[in-house]
Amino acid sequence: MFVWQRKIWLFALVATMLLTSCATASLTPSKGVGRVRQYDFYSAQLPDSFDGFRVAFATDFHYESRFTARRLPHLIHTLQLLDADVLLLGGDYCGRAGGNMDSLFNALSRIQTPYGTYAVMGNHERGEVDRQVRLAMQRTGVRLLEHQTDTLWKGTEFILLAGVRNPFDLKQNGVSPTLSLQPEDFVLLLTHTPDYVEDVDVSNTDLALAGHTHGGQVSLFKRWTPARFSKYGNRFLTGLKKNSRGIPVIISNGIGTSRKDVRLFTPSEVVLIVLHKE
Repeated sequence: MFVWQRKIWLFALVATMLLTSCATASLTPSKGVGRVRQYDFYSAQLPDSFDGFRVAFATDFHYESRFTARRLPHLIHTLQLLDADVLLLGGDYCGRAGGNMDSLFNALSRIQTPYGTYAVMGNHERGEVDRQVRLAMQRTGVRLLEHQTDTLWKGTEFILLAGVRNPFDLKQNGVSPTLSLQPEDFVLLLTHTPDYVEDVDVSNTDLALAGHTHGGQVSLFKRWTPARFSKYGNRFLTGLKKNSRGIPVIISNGIGTSRKDVRLFTPSEVVLIVLHKE
């Protein structure tokens, strides 16, 4: 941990001297989140009635870390402004020093979407924290997808939403829930870590969503970081990437921070995906 911290501060010093004009403070729309990052995603598989469907994605809250109770109302306001059709949550809800999960999910429940809120767990949901998160989800109506698939209908047309249970335990969860689906259907896959889409055959997935990397928290041009949140280095650091089979995955920087409460050139973010019929 000490070596990682020393690398961060050394890099921060060099980056500040070389890239002072590139600071990300101007990207901040509110005190709760650094930016809203929008992706327009086109697919021939998308049913006509879902053209323009809006998917909000928030992950890695680590509540409370750098993301504190003071920032929570601003995040909720930002998510409400997205006017999303469905809200997806990507895991890691509790900070390493603890956080009130009832407060977090009570706030998230204020975001009303036509198709509700779906979630997966992250690597920080363990033991008592896991229990607290599950209870808070049940009480606030969040639908937890653990190797399960749900169907979102518009009239007679639908898209499928699949969620991965503990993507780090490939012995138990190394068969993707998408394998039982049909290739002609439009499928969104929600997983905490982007490594899963490379480690596992996720055939029939049209678009995967992941977090976990935090964008490195400290990075240079979205390409280099001293932190290692993925075993694939910086390949799945942030943004829209593809696995070896060409399946796209969007990786979010997330909301909170892990290990050290520091960000440099990696603004916290919520993601909005607008689906389009190609």
